[in-house]
Amino acid sequence: MSEIKLHDANGQGPMAKMAYRNTLNMSCCYFLAIFLLTAFLTSVSAEVSTEPPRGDDMHLGVVTCAGNTCHGANAPLKDSRVQQNEFIIWHREDKHAKAYTVLFNDASKRIARNLGIKAAHTEKLCLDCHTDNIPEEQRGKRFQIDDGVGCEACHGGGERYLGPHVSGARTHAENVEMGLYPAEEPEARAKLCLACHLGTQDRLATHRIMGAGHPRISFELDTFTHIQPRHFKLDKDYKERKGSSWNGAQIWAVGQLLAVERFLDLFQEAKYQTAGVMPELAFFDCHACHRPMKNPHWAFRESSGLGPGTIHLNDANLLMLRSLLRHISPGQGERLHKAMFHLHQTASVSLPDARKAAAAMRPLLAEIRKTVLQRQFTIADMRALTADLVQEGLRGDYNDYGAAEQAAMALGALTEALRTSGALSAEKLERMEATLKEINEVLKVEHAYDPQRMIKALNPIETILR
Repeated sequence: MSEIKLHDANGQGPMAKMAYRNTLNMSCCYFLAIFLLTAFLTSVSAEVSTEPPRGDDMHLGVVTCAGNTCHGANAPLKDSRVQQNEFIIWHREDKHAKAYTVLFNDASKRIARNLGIKAAHTEKLCLDCHTDNIPEEQRGKRFQIDDGVGCEACHGGGERYLGPHVSGARTHAENVEMGLYPAEEPEARAKLCLACHLGTQDRLATHRIMGAGHPRISFELDTFTHIQPRHFKLDKDYKERKGSSWNGAQIWAVGQLLAVERFLDLFQEAKYQTAGVMPELAFFDCHACHRPMKNPHWAFRESSGLGPGTIHLNDANLLMLRSLLRHISPGQGERLHKAMFHLHQTASVSLPDARKAAAAMRPLLAEIRKTVLQRQFTIADMRALTADLVQEGLRGDYNDYGAAEQAAMALGALTEALRTSGALSAEKLERMEATLKEINEVLKVEHAYDPQRMIKALNPIETILR
């Protein structure tokens, strides 16, 4: 997999990166500014408040999964239903395995000094996302905090399911009942990932933390899923065992839905309602302020109705969800559009009223949830969504870098879904790859983002899909 540097947060924190998806048939550009080692994040409301994999079960440590007859084989085993080298892939290739060691680098030391904390590798603030930081009483004899984000951080404590899982005597569903986390399900995976790539009630990448040097947070479920080193075979047997039939378009849609839900809930959280003059700026679009003054490119956005000089909420995921609904449920899409407009307007006048507006959106989101989770995305859906995302950009809704970034990832997800569905000819795939590479170039330098270049890069896509 090739990776292209996007930016380095002025030299502070881990680098953000753009990644390409590679397949046996073609290498299809697939974008993303990824921070796999982000910390300090949050969850709220009964629906999203619990960090899914961290229940009450004992965590036994990654070494309990690492035997060469379990998941520690040096290479995939030919006659096994699973690869059995999953631990090796994680240890050698997965950045989650290095999440703890990052806390010792110079950037982390600088962040700790700026925040006035003793050391990043000893602070709960950092450990909660850079390690499997469960309570002491849940740590087995072979558990090691310096293993980083290990097996049980994502798959749940192995106290009850490990034995039956090793024996092979139980089904996957039975293992899930015994504590194995169903990360193959898009909704469950989104909750899991968002716990550290957007937030939970106890941890948020606040503006103060980012000011200390922590990178901006960005996430998209399908893209992040694909650019991880896959430690499973996505074959017929896997789909039968896991009951998995989701395509990339559906995973993208579920990820956008849950990100919007989480954002709205966090925005209402009392803990982050500052008593100072400024609001908690982590909820607002970074680039409304952090862009070079010598190259002004403000443009009126009908969807927000805000004038120049007004900071606005980071609505990138909302824009993606609105685009999705415009096709699969126009009525809900129009209601979401009006709710977004109201949220932006109130946030520019009164934060308490804006938080009330966010709360008022939750019943609508509950309806949208049913629509999205029940949708079986077809090739026609994917084509229509791709076209709508392009139209959003041409209308000027990607004037902000964050929105353009999400749109690029969405286009990558949909293109890959179309490719795997056999809906794009080799010639169209080649043209789409070239177009996505051009979008990548537009997004490559965050603080040099030019919306007009983005519009120009988007233009060929509709023609390609005809």
